[in-house]
Amino acid sequence: MTQTKMKIKKDDEVIVNAGKDKGKKGKVLKTLPEKSRLIVEGVNVSKKHQKPTQFAAGGIQEKEMSIHISNVSLIDPKEDKPTRVGYKTTKDGNKVRFAKRSGETIDS
Repeated sequence: MTQTKMKIKKDDEVIVNAGKDKGKKGKVLKTLPEKSRLIVEGVNVSKKHQKPTQFAAGGIQEKEMSIHISNVSLIDPKEDKPTRVGYKTTKDGNKVRFAKRSGETIDS
């Protein structure tokens, strides 16, 4: 599998476009660029049955699993709707990300 350019970074707000969690919004907790996947808060949650140990109690624990980057879109900071991400250079020479929907720069 080829590695794609990750235009979505950690702590970005995203919305899910496809799959069982379509329409859910969440914050990116972790990026996995070598697999083109993200871990998003509250999205693609699975349950794991944990056996009790000497240090921790057993039970059913919920864990966020990864989701492919093609199934999420960044949320526009101005309009609160899905947008694509672009890059532009500012007058002082810095490269910044911006939302293509509104033209607003994205804080990172």
